[in-house]
Amino acid sequence: MIRIPLYGSHDEPETSAQRVGAGALVRLYAATGDKKYLDQAKSFLDVRGTTACKDSYLQSHKPVLEQEEAVGHAVRTGYMYSGMADVSASKDFIIFANCFYITIIFDIYMKQLITTFLLSCAIGAQAQHVMTVDVSRPTAKIQPTMYGIFFEDINFGADGGLYAELVKNRSFEFPQPFVGWMPFGNVTVQDAEPCFDRNPHYVRIVNDGRLLRAGLDNEGFRGIGLKQGEEYRFTAYTRTPDARPMKLSVELVNSNGENLLKKEIEISGNSWQKQTVVLQSPFTDAHSRLRVVLLSEGTVDMDHISLFPVNTWKKRENGLRADLAQALYDLNPGVFRFPGGCIIEGNSLATRYQWKNSVGPVENRPLNENRWNYTFKHKAFPDYFQSLGLGYYEYFLLSEDLGAEPLPVLSCGLSCQYESNEVVPLDELAPYVQDALDLIEFANGPVTSKWGKVRADMGHPEPFGMKMIGIGNEQWDKVYTERLEVFTKAIRAKHPDIQIVGSSGPSADGDKFDYLWPEMKRIGVDLVDEHYYMAPDWFFANAARYDNYDRKGPKVFAGEYASHDHSTGKANNFLAALSEAAFMTGLERNADVVRLATYAPLFAHVDAWQWNPDLIWFDNLRMMRTPNYYVQQMYGMNAGTDVLSLQMDGKPVTGQDSLYASAVLDAPTGEIILKLVNAGSRQAKVQVDFDGLKKRRLIGGSCTYLQNCDWRTVNTLEQEALVPRIRPVQVGEHSLDLELQPRSFSVYRLH
Repeated sequence: MIRIPLYGSHDEPETSAQRVGAGALVRLYAATGDKKYLDQAKSFLDVRGTTACKDSYLQSHKPVLEQEEAVGHAVRTGYMYSGMADVSASKDFIIFANCFYITIIFDIYMKQLITTFLLSCAIGAQAQHVMTVDVSRPTAKIQPTMYGIFFEDINFGADGGLYAELVKNRSFEFPQPFVGWMPFGNVTVQDAEPCFDRNPHYVRIVNDGRLLRAGLDNEGFRGIGLKQGEEYRFTAYTRTPDARPMKLSVELVNSNGENLLKKEIEISGNSWQKQTVVLQSPFTDAHSRLRVVLLSEGTVDMDHISLFPVNTWKKRENGLRADLAQALYDLNPGVFRFPGGCIIEGNSLATRYQWKNSVGPVENRPLNENRWNYTFKHKAFPDYFQSLGLGYYEYFLLSEDLGAEPLPVLSCGLSCQYESNEVVPLDELAPYVQDALDLIEFANGPVTSKWGKVRADMGHPEPFGMKMIGIGNEQWDKVYTERLEVFTKAIRAKHPDIQIVGSSGPSADGDKFDYLWPEMKRIGVDLVDEHYYMAPDWFFANAARYDNYDRKGPKVFAGEYASHDHSTGKANNFLAALSEAAFMTGLERNADVVRLATYAPLFAHVDAWQWNPDLIWFDNLRMMRTPNYYVQQMYGMNAGTDVLSLQMDGKPVTGQDSLYASAVLDAPTGEIILKLVNAGSRQAKVQVDFDGLKKRRLIGGSCTYLQNCDWRTVNTLEQEALVPRIRPVQVGEHSLDLELQPRSFSVYRLH
């Protein structure tokens, strides 16, 4: 045994595989170029958790890439998270070994930092801070579109989520037509003389009298959620080839396989007919099944087999899940961006979102592949497609319901640049441009126009009043800008009143971003869509991001953003939410530049998600609003109309002593609204003075606040641990004395 210097407070004897320091081996490799030294260094990392020794004291209880926290002897953890970091950060090590080591070690470090040093709120308060609000001279108008929502069919957000259809693959159009179905007896897929030309497949069920049963079950989307006492509308298109009367049984089956409700329907005729029956569930079960059984001897054809709650949003057939739509309404959004996102690009041009396929009779809307079904190899979803039952008409209708401006986004002729290099040549771009012009006609045109008539025939003769359109999503480089320019010229020529949204690419900075912004100015778009999925520290540090933006150029649409706390697996925790609240004070303060902002993604099914964090999580029966949701709601419900100057020591409050602040006036009520974040671990005493009140006197107000000393706090389906609370506020005639709780976001409305 030999002794070698290791990272930590003192030398440690090493045995067997660790007789030479891994850091020294990397240096030997750098000096000699002999890869055996690098391989040996890597083996010292890999050996942990793979030998007979499973001692957490030695930090050898798991392989490095499976470890989640620092445990065991301090010297060993010192080696792990200092020495190993040094080794894994080596350029040569990353090339020849595994770049995930540095990510894992960083996550362990952040978890240790949060749990050890940031978990508890400190005792005592900071010194008094004085903030001044100038009520006399608003600095900018806040657009009604300032805070909104962005919907994309990711995480089963549409089919299996907001779209209330409970049957998966209802028209048997999946590439494997029985996905979602469990046929029994003689059941086959046919396409001769179909009911719908764009969805030609249907099932033929044959009961030849020899088998007791023939039919099929549908599993829904990770089950069918049924609630006791609720009614569900079953519909299907049927025919009997020989025109004889036939009996079908429609049944609800619970997760134990028990058939707890059945209703018989009689069908006849060799032409397609729609059948409808309403079922009242006698049980509650998140993982039920729908069963259809042919009782009579003979043959029946069936297509578009569907089951909807009767109690959808606004009680509409082909409607939305009521609780999820209500959650959107409760955000008070000013803008609604749809349907994507990457989904509008597609993995190929053939699978891009084509809005014309999403309007007209829902039964005849063709199936489309979902962009997110195979995006992440470790989370593949071969059963994830778009029925387009939630289509452009339904999106516009929901925008109207929410009181939000619709902002549809269209393909610019590029498939997803991360997944493909497929591009529409410029001389073949005309049909894509025409799609944009036709969409404007669909939304705003008279009923005498081609696409205005389609809208009217669907039930909405009045125009939707669309004012904005997005061209492309996270596209970049010249291949994007030269196509965007073609769209822009065509739209300006026919619809000069429509605002055009361009893109700054997929990142908050960098070469793509730096190239695109000048191009957006040159092309003359009205808004530039910026995206940032960053760590909480970035959001805290960028509260002043827009303070120095060009006031004369295109305005900003913060179209996709979310705080990703990698130390907790990107959970929707309070740290992420509070960092977003701090960042949003900067959006609000710069409302003359930032006109719209939407968090992303919006929805996630707890049993079928591809991306996190997300604003609203749900299963087949319940939903959960995250702390991030409540931050968005507190801004949306308190947007105001005019920005007021708020300063501390002559400067905007952008993180000094962990404080962030903005102020607005709400002209209809005359109320002054303050948004204050204390990201520190101590209570903060703040005096807010109001200049320019003249003869007006403040008489009272309220405070809505989110507060928790534990950064890691999350809400769950079982319990929303972090929700806004409201309390009255006493004020002076021209001032407000506050004690901001540590780690808190507070909204004060003063009158």
